[in-house]
Amino acid sequence: MKFDISNLGGSKYRITVHEGNSSTEHEVTVTEADIQRYAPGATPEHLLEASFEFLLEREPKESILSSFALPVIERYFPEYPRQIRTAVRTS
Repeated sequence: MKFDISNLGGSKYRITVHEGNSSTEHEVTVTEADIQRYAPGATPEHLLEASFEFLLEREPKESILSSFALPVIERYFPEYPRQIRTAVRTS
């Protein structure tokens, strides 16, 4: 699994997930408030990578929404805030 992350301007990011011979693209909004809530001190890119690793442990890349704001993850996976703090801290 490989990730390409690019800033689209402001708080919008494109993350491309490469796996085998296929890839998916996702546009994700990550605000400063999101960083402070989920992973204080992390870069948006680091938080995004850890968040996609979290998601990919639970669903295939094709099932991940193509466009969303980072807090949406918590609606589907209530354990996200606790687990992402630990994941970002240990990586």
